Amino acid sequence: MEAGGGGGPLLPDSVLYEIFLYLDHVDVLAVGLVCQQWHAVARDEFLWKELFYRYYRISREVPRHPAAVSWYDEFQRLYDTIPCIEVQALKEHNDQVLHLSFSHSGCLFASCSKDCTVKIWSNELDISLQHSSNMRPYNWSYTQFSQFNSDDSLLLVSGVFVGPHNSSSGEIAVISMENFTLLSRVRNKPYDVFGCWLNETNLISGNLHRIGRITSCSVLWLNNAFQGIESENVNVVKRLFKIQNLNASTIRTVMVADCSRDSEEEEAKPKQTPEPAGQELTDDGDVTAEDGLQQFFDDIMEGRVRPAMTETELETKVAELFIRNRTKPPELNLLPTDSNSKTKYLIFTTGCLTYSPHQIGIKRILPHQMTTAGPVLGEERRSDEFFDSLDHVIDIHGHIIGMGLSPDHRYLYVNSRAWPRDCVISDPMQPPPIAEEIDLHVFDLKTMKEVKRALRAHRAYTPNEECFFIFLDVSRDFVASGAEDRHGYIWDRHYNICLAKLQHDNVVNSVAFSPVDQELLLTASDDATIKVWRSPRTVRIQQARKPRPRKLLFSWLMNQKS
Repeated sequence: MEAGGGGGPLLPDSVLYEIFLYLDHVDVLAVGLVCQQWHAVARDEFLWKELFYRYYRISREVPRHPAAVSWYDEFQRLYDTIPCIEVQALKEHNDQVLHLSFSHSGCLFASCSKDCTVKIWSNELDISLQHSSNMRPYNWSYTQFSQFNSDDSLLLVSGVFVGPHNSSSGEIAVISMENFTLLSRVRNKPYDVFGCWLNETNLISGNLHRIGRITSCSVLWLNNAFQGIESENVNVVKRLFKIQNLNASTIRTVMVADCSRDSEEEEAKPKQTPEPAGQELTDDGDVTAEDGLQQFFDDIMEGRVRPAMTETELETKVAELFIRNRTKPPELNLLPTDSNSKTKYLIFTTGCLTYSPHQIGIKRILPHQMTTAGPVLGEERRSDEFFDSLDHVIDIHGHIIGMGLSPDHRYLYVNSRAWPRDCVISDPMQPPPIAEEIDLHVFDLKTMKEVKRALRAHRAYTPNEECFFIFLDVSRDFVASGAEDRHGYIWDRHYNICLAKLQHDNVVNSVAFSPVDQELLLTASDDATIKVWRSPRTVRIQQARKPRPRKLLFSWLMNQKS
């Protein structure tokens, strides 16, 4: 090897190779100090490939990221661009911080808290508080979720009403970003529907109607954000879907995925026709629901139903028979036939076995449903279309505690705590115990299939009845999540490896990447703090730009003269 500009003795390739092989025991910066000709091997692809696989403990079956130019650049990306350095702690909230959301421009972000405020922050070099809205005058107990609309002119804020511990009522408020005025308020039940934007001016809320002890009907409504407009010709609300819930389950955590596809991607559309969620339907020929119910009651009266059914089992069986001929069939084609049309899916958690959310329901939103124009109750329904079925259902063998979409809305990331492998649920009010480990699943919304293996590292400890939502976020290259172990976590999406643990003093409830700079991450915690994390590269750049204090420079000059 030829001498480099740094001078000094050069290590032979064999020695450098051994250093790289054992780099999992040595800090990379320490090697840089020992090896003065570091720059001479900086572009040696063989050495960097060995370093990469051994340092990050990645299987050699995993190929290099398709966008990577070299192994050196790829190592540098993972080592230098992870937002893992704490640069600021925001302590303006005085209670647990539950959720964070960025505006699409990245200029603002909002935070929700148990202190019942929603705060709007200006995302500059030093983040500062721009506005705070107290929701207690509206009988809110706390704020729990927020989302900016597509042009960042409006902010949706979801909250929980003051009430008994078992109350499930909440409300959605819409705040103007122009002057921070409250434009409208919409009831939302249960409150953990959260709510979301469908487009710039229309948002989705929920309502729940009890039918029996463990049977109910969830209704999802489309609401105009400007409900103060009075016009007999323009509706401000319209019913979207009406879905029956079995075994104490309800629809929660609604979100909208804009899954428009070009003509090439349409070839990968799902081939199967999914059944409605929670309904195990059998083929009884031409037997109608009424005939089925009558036969079932006759069997009970004549003692032909063995073993004896519990009250819960009886209610579920009757509900299943009733909806058999009262449900609108699912959409056969989830993807559009017109390549220029916009396809949107409504995605939410649901279930069919117990009250804890263990399924993901997907319902396509048709073009005529994307506006509040038309009848308030939606299009006219026949008697056999009383309920809407789901177009697709994804089963998660466990309790779902978080969901998030990739920036292109192609992939759905799901936090869940697994049930025991062979568990059997006999009572919907007694769900199985859940694991402390959190599994982070990834689903391709083009194929409706799970891809890759579940990510693991983060943990949670609360039991089923106390389990709460832990919000995750996805950037172009990374995925981040909170956890109950007092840390936030960052993984690489391509290599499926955990890259960083971000410490707090209590449960980390929410994380949020800047949509325009994935080297900026926010974390929110029960310690009432929002932490700001930036990458080593960004920190170096910002420090280099800071002017040297004139006072110190003057003192140095005076010392030189003396």
